[in-house]
Amino acid sequence: MANSPHGGILKDLYVRDEPIQAQLAAEAATLPAVTLTDRQLCDLELILNGGFSPLEGFLTQPEYAGVVHNSRLPDGTLWTMPIYLDVDQAELTRLGVAPGSRITLRDPRDDQALAILTVADLYTVDRAVEAEKVYGANDQAHPAVHYLYHNTRDTLVGGRVQAVNAPQHYDYVAIRRSPAEVRALFRKLNWTRVVAFQTRNPMHRAHRELTVRAARTRHANVLIQPVVGLTKPGDIDHFTRVRVYQAIMAKYPNGMAQLSLLPLAMRMAGPREAVWHAIIRKNFGATHFIVGRDHAGPGADSQGRDFYGPYDAQELVLQYKDELHIEMVPFQMLTYLPDTDEYQPINEVAEGVRTLNISGTELRRRLKSGAPIPEWFSYPEVVRILREANPPRASQGFTVLLTGLHASGKEPIARALQVALNQEGGRSVSLLLGETIRQELSSELGYTKRERDINVARIGFVASELTRAGAACIAAPIAPYDAARQLVRQQVARVGGFYLVHVATPLEACIENDRAGVYQRAIAGEIKGFTGIDDVYEAPAKPDLVVDTTRTAISQIVHEIILLLERDGYIGDR
Repeated sequence: MANSPHGGILKDLYVRDEPIQAQLAAEAATLPAVTLTDRQLCDLELILNGGFSPLEGFLTQPEYAGVVHNSRLPDGTLWTMPIYLDVDQAELTRLGVAPGSRITLRDPRDDQALAILTVADLYTVDRAVEAEKVYGANDQAHPAVHYLYHNTRDTLVGGRVQAVNAPQHYDYVAIRRSPAEVRALFRKLNWTRVVAFQTRNPMHRAHRELTVRAARTRHANVLIQPVVGLTKPGDIDHFTRVRVYQAIMAKYPNGMAQLSLLPLAMRMAGPREAVWHAIIRKNFGATHFIVGRDHAGPGADSQGRDFYGPYDAQELVLQYKDELHIEMVPFQMLTYLPDTDEYQPINEVAEGVRTLNISGTELRRRLKSGAPIPEWFSYPEVVRILREANPPRASQGFTVLLTGLHASGKEPIARALQVALNQEGGRSVSLLLGETIRQELSSELGYTKRERDINVARIGFVASELTRAGAACIAAPIAPYDAARQLVRQQVARVGGFYLVHVATPLEACIENDRAGVYQRAIAGEIKGFTGIDDVYEAPAKPDLVVDTTRTAISQIVHEIILLLERDGYIGDR
């Protein structure tokens, strides 16, 4: 028999509101609307389907205060994570929202009406208090605290919601199950004892061993329930991870395990998050929940110390065991014993026994470099999927951004580099010259700072898409402002390599090189806002390479760029 929901009743709002769904849909079309953020979308889906039982909406001010300060709702029910709807005050004012108002909550992806919220109250978030109480430190090295300060709006809207439509998903639909659907699956399979396993990372042999050990010791079946909402920034995308999970399911004995996805927006809140995860799994019907080392930990703080102790999460879940009514299965980290070809909890390994392990950092290094990943660590099927999603540097795209004054030599360098890379082969090479972009993408823009930044941002978008596709992109705009260049670096570096080359040819030489006489027109006042004459050029603070065409031949400059690319593995055969 599946575990009872937290609070005793599964708050499936789709079932509750189904008799009046048509009426609610018609009303939603007439109401002022708020478009949800990605986090709010994840939260709302789990409110509506009962995953967040006993919640029936976004927290009101008394509920928020109780959760933040005491990990409890006003009626005393244990709840550790503040779930709120933050909205810009200006938007609320424009919409005329006040206590008693009804507003439609819309999906940011397709604008579909998902729910109607009846506003109970409006209140203000206290970022410092929430950071200290919920996340343990007012330190923006914590991703949730950073989100709190940079993404959370000041005004929180509390109130209950009514279900209009479920969010529409197009990926892995067959294994996106609500709590009611998971519970029905357990009944159909005659599962009465279920160990739930939470993960936001790809699974390898150690994870399979850990979950099988948990099932064996608790005489239970296994629910693999990975998070496919929002996880820690920098995590592997959920498409890749789900392909891994599907591959590893075949490694379990027939009938032992099931895979079901969870659209959760993680906060990486360590101990509090572990209790929250346990409550959610209880709502899905699990009777047991695995809590491992540093569960939902975000890593190091701004001082280089871990935010939470390795077993703080286990201790807090244990503290609330009488209220949670879901048995925690604690696990130490598993390590591989090559002499006996088995995995063991690290605390059970006798002194002197040889062990092997591959850290996450080392795994990423091997994926990037193409170095072998041994079968004792992961299954060949899993490694193949990860390599497809994380090709070695030689198969990845990159962007070289050449920045400098007009007539500094950027364009000749860019053309020569394009020839060198075409000669190298292995990937397509695209050239984005400043004037070409101005004509083809930014013909409506002038030369104010804002318009220059927009032009550079467009170059960054095109460069990032080319880089994502595995191409080599060479861009050669003036790009006079450092902040705009840094945004391009951040955008491209998420999907491949990025190199900023400052073509620091002196202004006098640029004027001499300018056969069109544009500088002379600017000096004469015929052209206003010309970079280097009456508009600033901000030299890059940390370029990857600085060159000067009055001192170095273009062929040598190209060679130095090629050496940078070879050093990092983007070209050459290693």
